[in-house]
Amino acid sequence: MKIIFIIVMFGIVLIIGTMLERLFHGPTIYDRMNGLGVIGADTILLLVLFGYVDGRPDMYVDIAISYAMMGFIGSVIVAKYLGGKKL
Repeated sequence: MKIIFIIVMFGIVLIIGTMLERLFHGPTIYDRMNGLGVIGADTILLLVLFGYVDGRPDMYVDIAISYAMMGFIGSVIVAKYLGGKKL
């Protein structure tokens, strides 16, 4: 089962790499925000999978939950900032 988790983790790292390209070279701000959201979600999934591979999922799930809360608050702040500007 660990082999499957490691293969999935490698695939997630590849997805994060492609989203980094979208984040840095996106034509619009919305493409960049979408890339940032996907990177955040994939990082949470990567943390949980690493917890299962490491054998301590309880610790990594707590870290993933706190990362998700910080990502949500950051997204709301950026959306509020962008909502006040005329694009």
